Amino acid sequence: MKLANKVVIVTGASKGIGKEIALLLAKNKAKVIVNYANSEAEANETVSTIITNGGQAFAIKADVSKRKEVTFLFDKTIEIYGKIDVLVNNAGVMNSKKLKDNTEEDFDTHFNVNVKGLFNTFQEAESKLADNGSIINISSSTVKLMLPTYAIYSATKAAVEQMTRVFSKEIGRGISVNALAPGPTETTLFLKGKSPEFIKTLSAMNAFNRLAKPIDIARVVLFLASDESQWISGQVIGANGAMV
Repeated sequence: MKLANKVVIVTGASKGIGKEIALLLAKNKAKVIVNYANSEAEANETVSTIITNGGQAFAIKADVSKRKEVTFLFDKTIEIYGKIDVLVNNAGVMNSKKLKDNTEEDFDTHFNVNVKGLFNTFQEAESKLADNGSIINISSSTVKLMLPTYAIYSATKAAVEQMTRVFSKEIGRGISVNALAPGPTETTLFLKGKSPEFIKTLSAMNAFNRLAKPIDIARVVLFLASDESQWISGQVIGANGAMV
């Protein structure tokens, strides 16, 4: 599953799952664009790690919720590498609160990044992604779990999954479009504010009695970005250890 000569944009790639995806795809010879919105130091560190390991990478700042910045992200990538073969829509926000405690700002932030961000990258990919390319959208297994405090976040990811299905039939040109729905994963974003007891409860909900590690998710992205997965499109693939 080598990605030699493929150019990949990974949004939100400065840390967490996005960083692990960028590192693994670069290890498999992809030329990687490490996109970030705020974490410049971490993005540059990710790029530095890739280059130190013999890979090719470049960091580009762009807020996916802002169309002009997404246009810049795509155009700059083509300027640097000449094309775009794979788009990994990983950028996202998550703030778990009971529905009654969410503010209008909380709602807008979630939908602007998680859903409008996808809308913006899809519109750019329509004409700028290379033929026979791949789009991989990071969803979440919370869509199926009905976990309290995840109503807004889960709603955005449900939108991601439905947009994935529809766009897979619209874009054409041999481009596959899939969503990947991880279960609970050991990232700073996910672990923040959660008690050891809650983590233990979540771990016991899958067949392997542990949380996923970012590399578990990155390996599935590697497959979906490779030519071997070409016939898979319009699907939501769960990576949650039989949690749901």
